[in-house]
Amino acid sequence: MHPFRKAVEAGDHAAMTALLADDVVFTSPVAFKPYPGKAITSAILGGVLRVFTDFRYVREIADGPNHALVFEAKIGDKAVNGCDFLHHDADGKIDDFMVMVRPLSAATALAEAMGAQFEQIQREAAAELGH
Repeated sequence: MHPFRKAVEAGDHAAMTALLADDVVFTSPVAFKPYPGKAITSAILGGVLRVFTDFRYVREIADGPNHALVFEAKIGDKAVNGCDFLHHDADGKIDDFMVMVRPLSAATALAEAMGAQFEQIQREAAAELGH
């Protein structure tokens, strides 16, 4: 089992963050531009933990430093299917993290739920940077 999957399934935000490279780039399924850096990626993951319910990984696919973790979850009453695409650097840290979700109604619900979280996400990222 992938260590990130273990951390997510345990709800262990600190363990999730510890697996990220400092220069990780997070590509959101609902934002146009990627988010660079560990602090903002960690804060976004914290927001995701708050908005998804019934989250579970259903499949793992691995090819060297590339991993795909297929998941199912809910946002409110919307069922979500998605995939976390992870790439690891030479040190084994996640340096590229891209998420895709379907269907469109779930992506829209995710955008709305994360939008409502974004001020808190920005505060958490700023606090991490000032840490």
